[in-house]
Amino acid sequence: MLLHRFFLLLAIGFLALACNRNPYKATNKSYRKQVKTLAKQLRQKPLPANTAEGWVGTVNFNLRKPNIVVIHHTAQNSCDQTLQTFTKVRTQVSAHYVICRDGKVQHMLNDYLRAWHAGSGSWGNITDVNSSSIGIELDNNGNEPFAPAQMDALLSLLQTLRSNYNIPPANFVGHCDVAPGRKTDPSVYFSWKQLADKGFGIWYHDTTGLKPPAQFQDLQALRIVGYSTRDSIAARKAFALHFMRDTTGLWTDQHRKVLYALVQQL
Repeated sequence: MLLHRFFLLLAIGFLALACNRNPYKATNKSYRKQVKTLAKQLRQKPLPANTAEGWVGTVNFNLRKPNIVVIHHTAQNSCDQTLQTFTKVRTQVSAHYVICRDGKVQHMLNDYLRAWHAGSGSWGNITDVNSSSIGIELDNNGNEPFAPAQMDALLSLLQTLRSNYNIPPANFVGHCDVAPGRKTDPSVYFSWKQLADKGFGIWYHDTTGLKPPAQFQDLQALRIVGYSTRDSIAARKAFALHFMRDTTGLWTDQHRKVLYALVQQL
């Protein structure tokens, strides 16, 4: 009995030591506190709007589901650095998931809650990207290839998200796509075709011998894909980065062929 009690106390001691060594113990506590505050607000009967005469709670509702996934690279040098950035109030940035170079996935925010990762931007008819998206940050400084273990973990996570929320293939995009001209992540090293081959994103078929008709309108086609064309040059650059890994800033007949081929499949 004494030996059993000794090992029990020893186990409790190691558990306490592990908890004390957790560098995110305080932020995890803050997260739980904020979630409780939000839950309390939801439980309270809201004050009627000026045009409402009373409150009758419906029984038919659920949480709003995300409808778009935005992929980023962290532009930092390690997962630890990124986690620290996302757990400091002064930075005012966050994401739902961070995937480290070794493939470890850190879940930072409930999928139904709004992270601060996309900033201003749009995709198709979605004009408040943060309110309807899941943000995924890949541990990468933007000047290096993405590790195979990291890409495998990303594909596995995307499979889960697609299954859980029925996200359309065209709504797996990059930060550069929703914020053309302002952002370039997840960088030229990212393989969008690898994702599209698994059904995460759209892609085009062979363009050999393809010729867009004379009436083909580039900007209209870019809008059909999902890009904002408020800045037409930025929209073209974002498209070229995503679909051709091209950072030259040029717009050629080959770019138009790829765009035409893509629109034909939508």
